Amino acid sequence: MAGLVAAMQKLSVGEAADLAAAVKSEGVVKSDFATKVLELATLCGDKDEAKAVAALNAVAGLAELTETEPYLKVCLENVLTAAASKSGPVREAATACSKKMAEKISPFAMKALLPFIFKMLPVEQKWQIRVNAVDMITKFSETSPKQLSKSLPEVVPEVTACMWDTKKQVKTASTAAMRAACDIIGNKDIEHMSEKIVIAITKPKQVPEIMHELAGVTFVQSVEGACLAMVVPLLLRGLKEKSTATKRQSAVIINNMSKLVDNPADAAPFLPLLLPALTSNAESISDPEAREVTERAVAQLQRLQGLCEKAVSTRGDTSKLEELFKEHLGIKNISSSLESAIQHAAIVSTTMMDCGYMEDVQWAKLVSPCLVPFSDKAKADVAVEKVRAVAETMLVIPEEDDDDDDAEELCNCTFTLAYGTKILLHNTRMKLKRGKNYGLLGGNDSGKTTLMRAISNNQVEGFPDSSTVRTVFVESDIQGEQSHLTCVDYILYDDKIKEMGSTREQVYEALCTVGFGPDKKAKPDHGVSTLSGGWRMKLALARAMLQKADILLLDEPTNHLDVINVAWVKNYLNSLTNVTCIMVSHDSGLLNDCCTYILQIANLKLNMFKGNLDDFVKTHPEARSYFSFKESKLKFRFPVPGNIEGVKSKGKALMKMVGCTFTYPINRKENGGNGIPTLYDITIQVSLSSRVACVGENGAGKSTMIKLLVGEIEPEIGDVWKHPNARVAYVAQHAFHHIESHLAKTPNEYIRWRYANNGEDKESLVKVTMQFSDEEIKKQKTPYEITFVDEESGKIQKIKKVVSELVGGRKMNRSKTYEYEVKYVGSSVDSGEYLDAKVLEKMGWSKAMKAVDLKLAQMAGLLARPLSTKNVETHLQDCGLDKEFGTHYRMSALSGGQKVKVVLAAAMWNQPHILILDEPTNYLDRESLGALAGAIETFGGGVVIISHNNEFCSQLCPETWVMDAGHLETKGDAEWMLKQDTKIDAQQQLTEMTDAAGNVVKVEQEKKKLSKKEEKQLIKRIKKKLKDGEPLLSSEEEFAIEKDLI
Repeated sequence: MAGLVAAMQKLSVGEAADLAAAVKSEGVVKSDFATKVLELATLCGDKDEAKAVAALNAVAGLAELTETEPYLKVCLENVLTAAASKSGPVREAATACSKKMAEKISPFAMKALLPFIFKMLPVEQKWQIRVNAVDMITKFSETSPKQLSKSLPEVVPEVTACMWDTKKQVKTASTAAMRAACDIIGNKDIEHMSEKIVIAITKPKQVPEIMHELAGVTFVQSVEGACLAMVVPLLLRGLKEKSTATKRQSAVIINNMSKLVDNPADAAPFLPLLLPALTSNAESISDPEAREVTERAVAQLQRLQGLCEKAVSTRGDTSKLEELFKEHLGIKNISSSLESAIQHAAIVSTTMMDCGYMEDVQWAKLVSPCLVPFSDKAKADVAVEKVRAVAETMLVIPEEDDDDDDAEELCNCTFTLAYGTKILLHNTRMKLKRGKNYGLLGGNDSGKTTLMRAISNNQVEGFPDSSTVRTVFVESDIQGEQSHLTCVDYILYDDKIKEMGSTREQVYEALCTVGFGPDKKAKPDHGVSTLSGGWRMKLALARAMLQKADILLLDEPTNHLDVINVAWVKNYLNSLTNVTCIMVSHDSGLLNDCCTYILQIANLKLNMFKGNLDDFVKTHPEARSYFSFKESKLKFRFPVPGNIEGVKSKGKALMKMVGCTFTYPINRKENGGNGIPTLYDITIQVSLSSRVACVGENGAGKSTMIKLLVGEIEPEIGDVWKHPNARVAYVAQHAFHHIESHLAKTPNEYIRWRYANNGEDKESLVKVTMQFSDEEIKKQKTPYEITFVDEESGKIQKIKKVVSELVGGRKMNRSKTYEYEVKYVGSSVDSGEYLDAKVLEKMGWSKAMKAVDLKLAQMAGLLARPLSTKNVETHLQDCGLDKEFGTHYRMSALSGGQKVKVVLAAAMWNQPHILILDEPTNYLDRESLGALAGAIETFGGGVVIISHNNEFCSQLCPETWVMDAGHLETKGDAEWMLKQDTKIDAQQQLTEMTDAAGNVVKVEQEKKKLSKKEEKQLIKRIKKKLKDGEPLLSSEEEFAIEKDLI
């Protein structure tokens, strides 16, 4: 102590180093440094320049010693104050001292200096003081980045206030500190936004644009306090903006980010700021959709607030640890020096807890040195270890565990799962036990199948390797290139079976185990294409058995199965006492009879419940929508089809095929094929009242028949016809290729782009039936004799002309047939000249007339509702795509299921009369299928569905087209089927037509066929009239054109 007293007494600029040497020699206890440091702090602010400089230099020297950390911080206030001294040497010494203290303090003790720094930041302090204080925070970002990031919730508000300072030096220093803080937040999702966040603090006018960019960020990483500290000020500004759009975006970001907060304590400091502002907006925003979005964000924050109340947090609260240190040190009389040491040890400990440094070795190294001066090292280490053990329990959030049995644990992992840019599960836990059956439930786009595929492909973080736990994804779909194989060869074809080296005998035995046999209905040596859905599932299970699966992953295992086969699957699954099953199914009976646990995907978490489906539904009644069409809360609403004035009866045909036979080019004999047609003599028709299910085995020709009907391909034999004013929406199995080139657009922008040209669909398929053949092109180039009446003389004139193109107009002539506006080769007239449809057909322009019909029909669909952002937004919502994704998300950020809804909505925009869906159950989940079923029931147009889903079809479609190896069998109660043997040409014809302007005109019924005698008499009469220059009647003119008389 004498050494320190002497050094203090002779303290001068040249002797400053002696003070540090004395403390190091005597130690902080013997030298009574805790008391003497207060005198040193006073000297730092002394009016005597020499004493102040000497004291500041001494503090800088003492900052080099670790043992002085618990006590030296009391000098900081006067050190910073000295930075505003009138004396230049004092200012320089103070700046150097504060910099040294920031550099040398232990990273885990950095938080001890923050209260003193914050005290020097208010605007009342001189600008030099504030600059030095802010510079210390900037220095911490270099020396203690991780520790400073944990303190950003307290640091950011203080620095933000300085960024508005009128003094340029303060503004510059605080902006630099804020940039440094942004660099250490540790969240890669928003690190590219750091500079813009800093700009937004000082330039409020840029907040709306920055909010728009932030709304497009896909948050994947866990959101911690540091990230929230940077973003929350910006969000608060967004919530207070006048623009409803900006308020809405702020609510969306808050909702998304709060779901990724793993530790509720991270969000606790910000909830008192965000919740009142959000709640106020939820009550005051006039836009109902924006208000609804804000209410969702409020509910999410309230949920987070509830978790905060349950969570145990020691962040910033050192009192609990101080009490523990005092208890375990066992020292009765605690001096002021020891009190300071314990307080410092508690600060270091809480920082280590925040950063996750909880190893005993780490605490012994970083915390024990604070206490060793007052106790021997062994006792100090024991006390620190006891405190560490208690502190570790404070950080654990207890989880409920329903498992009370001793079954083997196959998996206990925590993981995050994403699909594209969408987070499906975040930092969630999955625990599986051997021999248990788990039913996997989840809402629309929740990621059930994605999770099972990720498990199967060994893509789940922390899940045991396939060499330890073998998982098999059971699929009953037969790939096309394998459909020719026998059942035995099909299993042997599998790569995993090949790896295991299974023999043909082992495969045969496995098949017999599940019911196959030489004398059974399904034979091992028969082709897989002959199997029904039930036997295909048994085939898939046999393949899984051979792989000796520990975990079976089953996606809709009872789809397409009859009652007997469903019972067989249930019995089989319940017999697997050593195999764990995870199943996704809409079959409530299966989930009740087989499941011992239910796994539910909700709020980005995987929640486990003990019991079967009935047990789960008792506490979660909304889960009924997962497995019942009628319980689906999601609703689709299709637009009302536009009127076709020429069609008064909903039973009148709008599309039909007559006697159509088709062979794919590769199978035609001239191309070296077998010459066997894909379709034979197909006759069908579709009207506004049609509700048709097209069913059949894979490869039976269902999709080929639909392609013929919509005009994608042409029949070799037979005719295909579509009403010229009918609009058809066709959603094929692979319909994504259109939107894949527009992923930078939002769905709303895409639909408005697609129909921007007066309602014409820019994405209309390039159909074979719209491409001119060589023969048609030859006809088009051949001059054709045109007969017309000269307006001046009234005489009939003849001239040979070549049509270069159809301009796009259409009108009715006296014969009640369409005439199309044309342009002739060499003509300078662009419009105004029309030719009869029959003449144009002979000139090779029939496909071009169909294109004009299609364009006019599409334009008519636009008349009922303008192509506005609001209308398209409502339409997308009617087709199941929430406004959030429909108007505010680019299509590149959408999931596969959401993209399908975009395709469906785009096809339905122009109010089609006929909707054709090819395998909707392949690309829509259960909830969406229920919504689709409801929309189809109320849709005013005709519907044709290709599907294997019997429940879906039977609920909607009284009429069935059964395709079997290219032959069609019709079943059901459609009236026209009773007369199918009668030629369609002989059926009642349309009596009215509607032109592009909406004018209704009568269509003459087909005339009775003339006898040869009557035909000769009519020809003679027409020739005489032509010779005499007399005008022909409309019926005569039509006949003359048909017989090439004019």
